[in-house]
Amino acid sequence: MPENARLSPSIGQLDLDFVEREATLRLLMKLSIQLHLAGLSLSNTVRVLDIFGVERARSTVHNWVHKANLQPKSGQNPDHVAVDETVIRLNGEQYWLYAAVDPESNELLHTDLEPTRTKVIASSFFSELREKHGVVDVVFLVDGDKALNYACQRHDLDFRYERHGNRNSVERIFWEVKRRTSSFSNCFSNADAETADEWLRSFAFAWNQLI
Repeated sequence: MPENARLSPSIGQLDLDFVEREATLRLLMKLSIQLHLAGLSLSNTVRVLDIFGVERARSTVHNWVHKANLQPKSGQNPDHVAVDETVIRLNGEQYWLYAAVDPESNELLHTDLEPTRTKVIASSFFSELREKHGVVDVVFLVDGDKALNYACQRHDLDFRYERHGNRNSVERIFWEVKRRTSSFSNCFSNADAETADEWLRSFAFAWNQLI
């Protein structure tokens, strides 16, 4: 897990406006959210709360994470953007995770979870990416996937084929997502696709704070 000194800056950025009646101190709620997104399982996060004399269920921490509605900040405009998709499994079913990363900073710019992959979905992902960040004069780094190449051509984007190099930043993120979803079964246990999609946006927020 990253050092505590790297955890603290993002704690203040967590918005807890969703809280109405909650007996837990907001600082402990923020700490719990951050610890879980940084890599601590729900079970171990609850144990940390126990140290402070606070007893909470794993589902409570899970709800805090999702209600916080965290996601990467918009308005980024890097020189290059690495785009890729990979398969993850949710409740035994296959889904496709699309991700866009700034290879220079390793920041996650945008994610999307879909039940399949098509040219239309790939094109929609680029549309959302451009709307969120207004990417202009950007070189997109893609692999040989036909859907991604089609989407770049449809949007008249400058792109080039790159299998390794700067695209390794996406692979590192995919590896971490897969590690988390396989190792921490209580993250996605009985979760639907919408919940998983929300978790991925929260993960992206935390990832950007800790890199």
